[in-house]
Amino acid sequence: MRWLSRLSGGLSVALAQLRHERMRTVLAVVGLALAVLAATLLASVGAGVVTTGQEKFDSSGRDLWITGGTARLAPGTAGGIENPVLNSHQLSDELESRDDVRTAAPLAFQTVYVGKNTSQFETFVGVGGPARGGSVQITEGKEIDQKDIHYANGTYEGPMIYEVVIDEQTASMLNVSIGDSLYIGGTLASARQHEFTVVGISPTYSNFLGTPTVVLPLSELQEVTGTTGGDRSTMVSVSLTEGTNPEAVATELRDQYPEYTIRTNQEQFQATLQRQAVVIASGLSLVGLALISGIALTVNLLLSLVYQQRQQFAAFRALGGSTATLSTIVVIQALLLGIAGGVLGVVLTVPAAEVLNIIAEQLVGFEGLVQASEQVLMAGLVLAPIMSVVGSLIAVWRLSRLSPLSHLNA
Repeated sequence: MRWLSRLSGGLSVALAQLRHERMRTVLAVVGLALAVLAATLLASVGAGVVTTGQEKFDSSGRDLWITGGTARLAPGTAGGIENPVLNSHQLSDELESRDDVRTAAPLAFQTVYVGKNTSQFETFVGVGGPARGGSVQITEGKEIDQKDIHYANGTYEGPMIYEVVIDEQTASMLNVSIGDSLYIGGTLASARQHEFTVVGISPTYSNFLGTPTVVLPLSELQEVTGTTGGDRSTMVSVSLTEGTNPEAVATELRDQYPEYTIRTNQEQFQATLQRQAVVIASGLSLVGLALISGIALTVNLLLSLVYQQRQQFAAFRALGGSTATLSTIVVIQALLLGIAGGVLGVVLTVPAAEVLNIIAEQLVGFEGLVQASEQVLMAGLVLAPIMSVVGSLIAVWRLSRLSPLSHLNA
């Protein structure tokens, strides 16, 4: 039972020392809490980005994504983007003729000028694609129910319906609502010539892209941006019939259309993550740096505590106290500080994550980018005591080299 007595005595001495130097104890706990907070928030950002991205793809209602490469910037052209998929309407019709394909929707993204009048314009992302059906949520007004009649079998001579669906942020920025007019075009001259009526409010495309959008039928976006040649789009999203295996259909389509990249929902999400490899690596590096910094901070704190208590420890040794007992006191003291710092850091993580989510939503348009999950919070609780134990072991090593007489004479 000797070890139990040593633990009990060590606990009593550690508590007495922490109570005696309350300001030092508070500062140590705050320092540990900040180290935990940095690590948990960075981990929450990483987990939130992956989860949010997965949710966006899952909620899109699409099974396959067909792309023809990366959309390239085209400076000096209307719209500013050269979309890679050619003959989009024809490709869509061919895909929809298959029994296993329910819908195939080409999507094009261009930069457009948008204004309430013909004298003042702002730039937005114009989306050429469907604004109807189960995959597009209309929260106010109505969907654009007519198909892309302006395309007219590639002649672009069909009537333009001049209807646009926007998101809440666009409506707020331009101070417009259902029934109001917007002038839209790839150039200022084109925008002044094309007046659209706002018929609906939808968050679908703005949530997917993370930016305010205006949604037009594909051929009308091509018309107002002067990109009808080649019938280009950024991608074609495909929804399959019930019970169809996306992997099997993707394999067939790859053989039929070797010039295109065809991915399932999961594969498209993984490809998106791979394109952000540098960002992900930077995030992981920051998490690692937070851990290393936390350990370094903990070691410094504990070494500082040992140094400031050197005379008390020297007196304890001079009176016959063993190194094992002294080491027990230091480790227990470190654990108490680590537990308190871990709890405080985890408690602060939740409100800090909420504040960061508000800031992130304003900056990038995505909700819930910082997700403080139970796993992250539990890791934070464990992190501080572990860092404290590592620091206490180094402090114990320093204690073993302590000379009682030199410090008592100081």
